[in-house]
Amino acid sequence: MKTYSYLALGDSYTIGEQVPLFESFPYQALALLRKADISSNNLQHHFAAPEILAKTGWTTDELAAAIGQTIFLPQYDFVSLLIGVNNQYRGRTATDFKNEFDLLLQMAIQFAGGDASRVFVLSIPDWGVTPFAKDRDRNKIANEIDAFNAVCKTAAEASNCHFIDITESQRSDGNDPAFLAADELHPSGAEYKKWAEELSVAILKTLAG
Repeated sequence: MKTYSYLALGDSYTIGEQVPLFESFPYQALALLRKADISSNNLQHHFAAPEILAKTGWTTDELAAAIGQTIFLPQYDFVSLLIGVNNQYRGRTATDFKNEFDLLLQMAIQFAGGDASRVFVLSIPDWGVTPFAKDRDRNKIANEIDAFNAVCKTAAEASNCHFIDITESQRSDGNDPAFLAADELHPSGAEYKKWAEELSVAILKTLAG
């Protein structure tokens, strides 16, 4: 039986700020993968718990710096990358973001043993739709998030990685208390479940060849 490893790189959206760790999208994806394996009677797969390198507030350069100070496995079977909201929040440009994101994506591919098909880029959520942003320029935030996500999508497609757009769906939930954590900014486990479902389906398709 092969044991599959999974590395999740990111920021608050990856660790699941304000929610229990098991409600974060990496852990919910793991639970779905394990459930799918059992329900299909295919016990040739075993999914180890995710290894997460993420911290609330991290920007692309801060994640890259943390990678340089962390000891990793020689390689991982799957790698996810979700980063950039704090670049936008701090007023950084999409041009600077592109250079730093491209570097991180290449690191992610290296972590996946050079297999870009095992790397999954998730789009950046739009925090401007949440109650937290009620006094902010929501149109400006949305436009900037769209620009950053265009960078992510273009880079992922150019490198033959997967791109998972969770932003459009998240925008429809962003003002709904059921999909928000207590801080009215970060998602709840219910929102992360939607992301986990998309990620787990993409991983299973990759495994199926």
